[in-house]
Amino acid sequence: MNASVQNFYAAREFLVAHREDYDTAYRDFRWPEIDEFNWALDHFDAVAAHPERGAARALWIVEQDGSEAYWTFSELSARSNQVANWLRGHGVARGDRVILMLGNQVELWETLLAAMKLGAIVIPATTLLTAADLRDRLDRGGAKHVVVGGSDAGKFGDVEGDYTRIAVRGAPEGWLDYADTASASEDFTPDGVTRGSDTLLLYFTSGTTAKPKLVEHTHASYPVGHLSTMYWVGLQPGDVHLNISSPGWAKHAWSNVFAPWIAEACVLVMNYSRFDAESVMGVLDRCNVTSFCAPPTVWRMLIQADLSSLANPPTKVVGAGEPLNPEVIEQVEKAWGIRIRDGFGQTETTLQIGNPPGQAVKPGSMGRPIPGYRIVLIDPATDQPADEGEICIDLSDRPLGLMVGYQGDPERNADAMAGGYYHTGDVGSRDSDGYITYVGRSDDVFKASDYRISPFELESVLIEHPAVAEAAVVPSPDPVRLAVPKAYVVLAAGHEPTEETARSILEFARDNLAPYKRIRRLEFGALPKTISGKIRRVELRGRESELHTDGAAAPAGEYTL
Repeated sequence: MNASVQNFYAAREFLVAHREDYDTAYRDFRWPEIDEFNWALDHFDAVAAHPERGAARALWIVEQDGSEAYWTFSELSARSNQVANWLRGHGVARGDRVILMLGNQVELWETLLAAMKLGAIVIPATTLLTAADLRDRLDRGGAKHVVVGGSDAGKFGDVEGDYTRIAVRGAPEGWLDYADTASASEDFTPDGVTRGSDTLLLYFTSGTTAKPKLVEHTHASYPVGHLSTMYWVGLQPGDVHLNISSPGWAKHAWSNVFAPWIAEACVLVMNYSRFDAESVMGVLDRCNVTSFCAPPTVWRMLIQADLSSLANPPTKVVGAGEPLNPEVIEQVEKAWGIRIRDGFGQTETTLQIGNPPGQAVKPGSMGRPIPGYRIVLIDPATDQPADEGEICIDLSDRPLGLMVGYQGDPERNADAMAGGYYHTGDVGSRDSDGYITYVGRSDDVFKASDYRISPFELESVLIEHPAVAEAAVVPSPDPVRLAVPKAYVVLAAGHEPTEETARSILEFARDNLAPYKRIRRLEFGALPKTISGKIRRVELRGRESELHTDGAAAPAGEYTL
């Protein structure tokens, strides 16, 4: 065991020992020094080689038809060795870039581990991508190889280029068949040393306002950086951790790969084409899930169901991706007797801010900075630290979990790292206890009658109304107030988009918001979202600018108070 591996385990054991002692963990934790390190070889294979730990379940996949399968650490170690040897035989070499576009199927984890062992660079991709998206990833990502499901191979039909085509579960003519990996050797020998600073992942962000950015992570920043995520969730060996996330996005790597496997917990996956409350509840119950993470969209869906019907709720419940509304937290606590612990991070980082186990949870707050992250709120008017401002990371104590940067974009890197801070683009406020509450994306916060408005705060009130399943608030141009808050609302099941429903929602908001925050306009309809599920408020803002030009009449379907 080399020094880097020893440092990794020492850091892990420190966080485990202080799992519920936040003050000590935050004060004394130091990121491990990482030089030569390959997480798949040095950690995952080491767990697999242990007689007892290697026999534990590492991955458990439940299919929509009710069938299921699981694989131990030792089985995945052997299979990823076979895949690595086979890929090497077909030209995949250290430093090569590989587009990995698979669903929640075992081959995804096998290929990711294999690529790590080879020192190849993975470009995760969602199966929702179009041919134009794939062309962009091949060009900007510089990919030499693609590994995709056989049913998605046709998307590459018009994507020309000199790249290796590998298909999983059904290879078209001219494609290599992944099934042939079964004949490769289970003994793997790396061709050289992997450095912690070597590139491992290139993520194309979902882009709520602009073209996707290309985020670079290393063999240290995600595999080791997710010590912070493990600490936040509170994962331990023997946990069955269910995370609702789609492959291709960073949150999938967060909670379906690195955080649970760092802790030697079992990754449970629902390979469903669509989720509903009853199916999620059924899996939570049948599989004895101990740890559950889901985005706010899923949590909002779940509180529409009878949560109290779950006999043995998970003991660890967390949410990330977007902030959780207080109403969701309260409903879950009422049914399960446990509070959802919110957390904040980005594709560019691991978990930065959160509510770790054993700490008081303040409804609506994301929690406090996680050990290893020095968080500063910067007032945009003064560029000085303040109690409210842009959430930034102090680079004088640079966290290991922060990206290298945006590859090929020096101008964007300069902006992101300006003034000695990494700028998240999100705004928060900090109370006297150090808890940080999310205000909104800096692009989404707006002024109405010269008052600063947080869309998230207004949306949190709206979803307390029984008719509201989801909501997005944006500024709507107004000749007197400059702008007024307008809500776009998705209705809960059983409610109709009538004037009576609209008036009920608007009156509820009036009664529960300060006068200057009052929602003046409302419209029913689906919310535009990125393919990763984040609301595109920029699109709604643009729509409002078109609808409410000077002197324009109120559009059909808009209700006012």
